[in-house]
Amino acid sequence: MPQIAQLGETFASQIFWVLIFFGFVFFVIGRGMVPKVMATVDARDQQIAKDLAAAEAARAAADAEEEAWRLKSDAQRADAHAVIAKAKAEAAKATEARLAEVNAAIDARMSEAEARIAKARDSALGEIEAVASEAAGDIVTRIAGLTVDPAAAQAAVKEALHG
Repeated sequence: MPQIAQLGETFASQIFWVLIFFGFVFFVIGRGMVPKVMATVDARDQQIAKDLAAAEAARAAADAEEEAWRLKSDAQRADAHAVIAKAKAEAAKATEARLAEVNAAIDARMSEAEARIAKARDSALGEIEAVASEAAGDIVTRIAGLTVDPAAAQAAVKEALHG
């Protein structure tokens, strides 16, 4: 085979050109382009790390702001509850005072009404006693034909009504 026979003659030349080619590739790509690519990758990694750190700091700041807002909101809510409780207490106190005034007025009116009722009852009882004593005197006169002293008739009626 002629190709194998030529191998000895061209082998050294092929090795030379392979070394030249790989040397050229090593120096151009390995020494020239790879460091630039690696520098770009490192710069990109550093930029990503900086961006992540900035994002983490921003998140921490946002969390701190949110916590401060929550604390402030809780404090305002507690203040509002205190104001509401105070307003309720004041309203209850005012209502209680108003009820006491109204109860006092009602009690006064009730006392006046009871006094008027007692006076009217006493007056009615007095009139009933007078009418009953006259009727008793008339009944005794008609039935027994006796005359009864009006004072005795009135005493008998009082005893019958109250006794």
